[in-house]
Amino acid sequence: MNTRKTKLLELRSEIPSAVLKDNMSEDEYFQNAVLRPIIKFQNDLLNAAFVNYIRKHKNLFHALSTEKRVHYIENAILKDHKFRNSLKGTVIGLFTTEEYAVYIKNSSALNKRMMQMVKDRLISNLQLFSENKFTK
Repeated sequence: MNTRKTKLLELRSEIPSAVLKDNMSEDEYFQNAVLRPIIKFQNDLLNAAFVNYIRKHKNLFHALSTEKRVHYIENAILKDHKFRNSLKGTVIGLFTTEEYAVYIKNSSALNKRMMQMVKDRLISNLQLFSENKFTK
């Protein structure tokens, strides 16, 4: 095993609830074995990227209701392609070369899964953004 691969795999968070079964689709297996641990590991960086996004957009996020904040996150990920690509890079950059080979076979479906998971994670961290913990 090469050094980069070994170090990347060592960094990943273990997620006991991420079930891996033989009868899973390749995409579902990839989601649970690769995407979930990377996204969990990258949580702080994903939060920081979103805080930077809020700042770049004149902190309008902070004036919104909770429901509108959720929509703001959804729209940022769905419609802002630069931001979306930045988030994807934050995750893809921690793939091993073997994982990247699997990813490029079905990148469209895996990107949808990845962005859904990132969106869910940002929404679950909504309270952090509300309290301005990252903006001080």
